Amino acid sequence: MAERFDEAELTALTQQLVRFPSPQTALMEAEPAVQAFIESCVEPILAERGLRGRRDRMGNLIIEIGPQDAERSLLLMTYAMNHPASAMNNPYAGEIVELTGGRAVRGRGVSEQKGALAAAIVAVDCAHRAGNLRGRLVFALSSAGETGRHDAAAAILDELGYAPKFGIVALGTNNCVTLANKGRVDIDIVVSGKAAHSSTPWSGINAIDGARAVLDYLAVLPVGRDAHPHLGRATLTSTHIESRPLATHTIQNEVRLTFDRRLLPGQDPERAFAQVEQAVESIGGPWSISIHRGAYMYPCEISMDGPLFQTIAAARGRVGLPPPPTLYSHGALDAGFLLTRGCESAMWGPGRMEQFHADEECLLVSELAAGAEDYLSLIEGYLGS
Repeated sequence: MAERFDEAELTALTQQLVRFPSPQTALMEAEPAVQAFIESCVEPILAERGLRGRRDRMGNLIIEIGPQDAERSLLLMTYAMNHPASAMNNPYAGEIVELTGGRAVRGRGVSEQKGALAAAIVAVDCAHRAGNLRGRLVFALSSAGETGRHDAAAAILDELGYAPKFGIVALGTNNCVTLANKGRVDIDIVVSGKAAHSSTPWSGINAIDGARAVLDYLAVLPVGRDAHPHLGRATLTSTHIESRPLATHTIQNEVRLTFDRRLLPGQDPERAFAQVEQAVESIGGPWSISIHRGAYMYPCEISMDGPLFQTIAAARGRVGLPPPPTLYSHGALDAGFLLTRGCESAMWGPGRMEQFHADEECLLVSELAAGAEDYLSLIEGYLGS
């Protein structure tokens, strides 16, 4: 399979993607750098390979190859946005470094999104040049990647007008097929009090005290007795807090908190939010407390005996490879959403998960090539003649 593509070209492509910054900002999918990455970097790369598509309402890029009315269809969903540079030194140099395991590409996003994107581009290009697809292949470059919501994925399926039978969420998973991953719902809580000078605290209502009551109450709130055999129990974690007004010697009249409620497969975001909402409403005190549901992502679970994993295993078997290794992830992306739309999906791709958002991101060239081989074996094994 590796003879079908040039490893040096794959490496250079990965460097090219890393060298074009596309960080997450407050603008999310509308961030100009993310949209420019799609339009000015990836679209020309694909056009040079004869792969042209269309953009949807959120700027996602969609390319469809193969018979339109085929019963077999496969979605390769890749991502344009990556974590900000943060404290990483030379995050966009795309340099080659020598590691214990061999040569590697270093740069922001290479382990999380951009290594898998490069592998997907090469695999789709190889399958397209072979010209023997008897099923529908959809390559999608999402303008998301770090947003924590399904808006971009929903726009892609809306533009397609159908849900492909299978979906691969191209993300770094140590080249393991993710059999299950948790979902997530963000919960925003606002505690309101009354401002006063701190020399006369009795004249105000300290929202910080109210926030402490919320934190203490939710710290012991049961979020379900059920436990997943591989993912454990659901969690509820405080992730953000800020108070106002930003002034010295002042009793604070507002505190904003955000909680991360992780969802096990089978758990619904709305029900999880409703449980926390009911608990918060029972907290007494002089404060006013409001609660709002934020962004969410569905959990996902597939079976090793199910259609998608068996198709992956059979495709690898055709080229003399064993079934892929598997893992279970506490993170969330779009696989769960695709599953709710009838597209059996899993996260799968080259890149070390332990390096996500870290100060160092490197991807071994050997692992990058293995990821491209994985994608190509699935495309040709499932959709090829």
